[in-house]
Amino acid sequence: MHPRHLFRHSVLAVAAAGLLVSGCGGGGSARGSGSGPDSGAAASTPAATVPPPELDPYYGQKPAWRACGVPEFQCATVKVPLDYDKPAGDSVKLAVARIKATGPGKRIGSLLVNPGGPGGSAVGYLQAYAGVGYPAPVRARYDMVAVDPRGVARSEPVECLTGRQMDAYTQIDQTPDDAAEAARLTSAFKGFAAGCQKRSGTVLPHVSTVDAARDMDVVRAVLGDPKLTYVGASYGTFLGATYAELFPGRTGRLVLDGALDPSLPARRVNLDQTAGFETAFRSFAADCVRQPECPLGSTTVADAATRLKAFFATLDARPVPTGESRELGESLATTGVLAAMYDEGAWPQLREGLTSAMNGDGAPLLALADSYYERDSDGTYANLMYANAAVNCLDLPPAFAGPAAVEAAVPEFEKASPVFGRGFAWAALNCAYWPTPATGEPHRIEAKGAAPILVVGTTRDPATPYAWSRGLADQLASGTLLTYDGDGHTAYGRGSDCVDTAINAYLLEGTVPANGTRCG
Repeated sequence: MHPRHLFRHSVLAVAAAGLLVSGCGGGGSARGSGSGPDSGAAASTPAATVPPPELDPYYGQKPAWRACGVPEFQCATVKVPLDYDKPAGDSVKLAVARIKATGPGKRIGSLLVNPGGPGGSAVGYLQAYAGVGYPAPVRARYDMVAVDPRGVARSEPVECLTGRQMDAYTQIDQTPDDAAEAARLTSAFKGFAAGCQKRSGTVLPHVSTVDAARDMDVVRAVLGDPKLTYVGASYGTFLGATYAELFPGRTGRLVLDGALDPSLPARRVNLDQTAGFETAFRSFAADCVRQPECPLGSTTVADAATRLKAFFATLDARPVPTGESRELGESLATTGVLAAMYDEGAWPQLREGLTSAMNGDGAPLLALADSYYERDSDGTYANLMYANAAVNCLDLPPAFAGPAAVEAAVPEFEKASPVFGRGFAWAALNCAYWPTPATGEPHRIEAKGAAPILVVGTTRDPATPYAWSRGLADQLASGTLLTYDGDGHTAYGRGSDCVDTAINAYLLEGTVPANGTRCG
């Protein structure tokens, strides 16, 4: 099962953290389960500067910071309502972490970060990367802060399957060749959804992006910041844009890197991402065929694509051993290839993995797939894929109603990507069986009244195609587009001095680059 739309930061995509999406669309809507005065239809108008009084107990919290196992980092717990329509009811405990501004220079405030997903641990991202790896001038002036969104990682995580069940799920054939294989795939989707309902039914209706954005405003207030300063990558751009729509008057400096276009329906999201991964694969293939020992040949990109597709077909019929109980079949091999598309730095690892698999050893390519799924060596999984589906299936109505609709769409998906198209089309079926109806709809986000917002797009981004960043920047009333002409997913902190300098100036001085600025 190679899920679609993990919209996550590239630093985490092929390490042991990070995210994308699983089958249904990763966009969402401002029409989540909350429907108070700062949500839903009222979101496009400037929100009141004072939260409604029934939320005072949440906005007035004082965090009890404590050491949390990683030197210099502190952790705390912040409570938010499970249902913003019933703030006196049950609550959810959010995990928050920070590392204080290092100096020199005057502290500006808190900078919240989110790596995407949905389902990626922001706390893990902060401790492993952002809190120590963001540009030093930014870390000098800001307390670096992260909150795991509700249902994610340390914040009352959504759970769905056991480790063994998830192993089986990730190996299901996602390019069914006949009715029997299609039935097994739909049965797997149904079983996944039933497992989520059984283990996490109480929280499932309340993990939309709107809920997470409202939580972020509570955290902002608890931190003592009058406005939100935020860097969101991948899906985190949709979370940030939703915040700006709900709370334009409380929006400070927002960087949305590798953006989603909230106006697109789920089917289009899946189709665009299919084309995005095809673009990324063609870049990889063009590089590969120039290498002395490319496992996909040494002639053309088209020939490399043909060879990879043929290899997948071989694995579909005859999986190769990996040195453990799991074999490398078509689904896990495809996931391993997709994982390496997030960061061109992983291309050598992918070449080696493909070479090994073609010679009968599937272990290296399986390791790439496991990194994507956040599977540990002991067979346990992070809740990435569970939260991913839970959020996505709330944020947008399903891309397809059933197998017949998928089959009808396969030719269009295969046109977008001859290598990945069929699998991407079938992966988009999972939300059709979700136990909780979608609360969001595709819509434009304008966030009128918000301060200038910086949108960053990468031209050959596989997971969040560049057109999405253009689309969001055009929709936002105060949006400015910064373009990185390059490969991989997201741009900040990935080696472009031009990009980093522009974003740093915005975060530190409020200076917005000229709209349309391009960096090589």
